Formats: sequence, C-alpha cells, structure tokens
Amino acid sequence: MTITDKVNEIKRQFPLSMDGVASSSMREKGVEYKINWGLKISDLKTIASKYEKQRELAVELWKSNSRECKILAVMLMPTEEFTADFAQLWIEQTTTTEIAQYLAFYLIQHTADAADLAFQWIASKNPIYQECGYNTLSGLFSQGKQPTVRDMQELIDQAIATRTHAAINCLNKLASLSEEHEQIVDTALSRL
Repeated sequence: MTITDKVNEIKRQFPLSMDGVASSSMREKGVEYKINWGLKISDLKTIASKYEKQRELAVELWKSNSRECKILAVMLMPTEEFTADFAQLWIEQTTTTEIAQYLAFYLIQHTADAADLAFQWIASKNPIYQECGYNTLSGLFSQGKQPTVRDMQELIDQAIATRTHAAINCLNKLASLSEEHEQIVDTALSRL
C-alpha cells in the first residue's frame, strides 16, 4: 500500500467517529482548521495504533490542514527521525495551541535538542511557540531532567513575564523535581 493509499484510508475513518458538537465548539472558541471532524484523542489513538510509525506517512498527514491529520502526524512520526529541523519547520506551520501541545508531548520532548528548542521558543513573542516550549520543558521535567541554574532562572523569568497556563504548569513541574526547586519557584512567585 502506498503512502497516498494509507492517508486516504486514514481519512475515510474520520466520518465514522465524527463529533459535530466538539467541532462546532472549537470553531466557536476561535480554533480554526480547514477541516475539523471533532474526533476525540482516544479515537485518534485507536486509528494511530493500526499503523506503523513512518516518517513519510507522518509528513503526508502533516501537509493536510485537518486537525485530525496533524495530530495523527505527530502520533505516527518516529521520534528518532524527528530532528530539530523538523521541529522548527512543524512549529512554524502550527497555528493552534492544541497542535503545539501534541508536538511537545509526543515528539519534541524526546529529541536531543528539546531543551535548546524549548528555551528558544519560550523567549519568543509567538504564543504558539511559547506553548510548545513550556510544554516541552514540562515533559522534560516529568522525565526527571534537571535544568542548569542558569536555565532555571531563565525559565522562571520568562514564565513570570508570560503568565500563561502552560508557563505556570511548567513552573509546577519544575517545583516537583525537589524541595530545593520548590523553594526557588515559591520565592520567585512570591515576587508577583
């Protein structure tokens, strides 16, 4: 079966699990996709489980401006083939925080350059980049990765300046690494 055949087969599964209410709700909240079937993540995971992770398939799915295709692209991209160049290209093409979250958790946090990319993105003025950066760092902290003192201070400064939900969650993940980290975060937050 060719990549095009697989993509078409995947797309034919969307109407079977379509949720018009969820799709409408996203549209009302300003989340715009060319096509949005409103599939639940559990449905997308079920679809993804039927296919082997394959870079070519993920790239073809990513090219579609469908919410479901983008999420499946993230799920089906082999992490070992997802380079910093891919990460930069895909974040540049990301238009919603939802997709940025999936990029961070499924792919970017597993790359060798995850921390470097995350710190670059949290310093950006682009809220999509920031979302992805903070979620990537949260994922790294959940894996027990320790930031340097310099990185920790930069993260705290950026998170205080940003004050987004993702930034606060990231600080909470940082604080959960140790009592020392918790004290540093508490002290920083008390300055607010």
